[in-house]
Amino acid sequence: MLHNLNLSHVLFLDIETVSAVADYDSLTDRMKKLWDRKSGHLKTETEVSPSALYGRAGIYAEFGKIICISVGYFNGAEFRIKSYYGDDEKLLLKDFAGLLNKHYDQAESLLCAHNGKEFDFPYIARRMLVNGIELPSILQLAGKKPWEIRHIDTMELWKFGDYKNYTSLDLLTAIFDIPTPKDDIDGSMVGTIYWVSHDLERIKTYCQKDVLAIAQLMRRYLNQALIKEELVVFID
Repeated sequence: MLHNLNLSHVLFLDIETVSAVADYDSLTDRMKKLWDRKSGHLKTETEVSPSALYGRAGIYAEFGKIICISVGYFNGAEFRIKSYYGDDEKLLLKDFAGLLNKHYDQAESLLCAHNGKEFDFPYIARRMLVNGIELPSILQLAGKKPWEIRHIDTMELWKFGDYKNYTSLDLLTAIFDIPTPKDDIDGSMVGTIYWVSHDLERIKTYCQKDVLAIAQLMRRYLNQALIKEELVVFID
């Protein structure tokens, strides 16, 4: 796919997720039982309780929610970045679905994320279904052949068929000498920043930096120059 990739057809994206409620005690009795069962498979130490493990709930679409989707795309020489974020997950997902339906519904349209095939793309699709939002065609995978799925994963591309381990975006930006997006917070801090500080602007900024890093990494994969800082445009 890379040898003839036209970056103007690619929507780069990253999502930030948190637990559906602030803490274990805020769950309904039914969801507590279901989380207890789920957390039983996550324990690394016998004394770790379901309540203590609830900080990890945000990585599971059944127990979490999306609070930010940042996207980036090339418009001529510019790389434009926009975010859909807030407390109302249904609203931000509807707005994001509108973007996909309007601008990324063509045969040449592509979505790109880091570890997107394992995390971002299925998480978005699952949360859209939970919120009663019809999936845009680019997120519909049922019945499609592998080569018909218009998703690019920068982590998968780096594997070259090697499935032994996970390679972080932070590590890849380091070895390719790309400015790090991890200069303020990292993903493990998002839940606390949201539920304790409720600093959505800080989370949005972090998410946008990841989107830019993914696009820069793809440029390096293609042996192209990095995007100049003055060509990065943020859209409200």
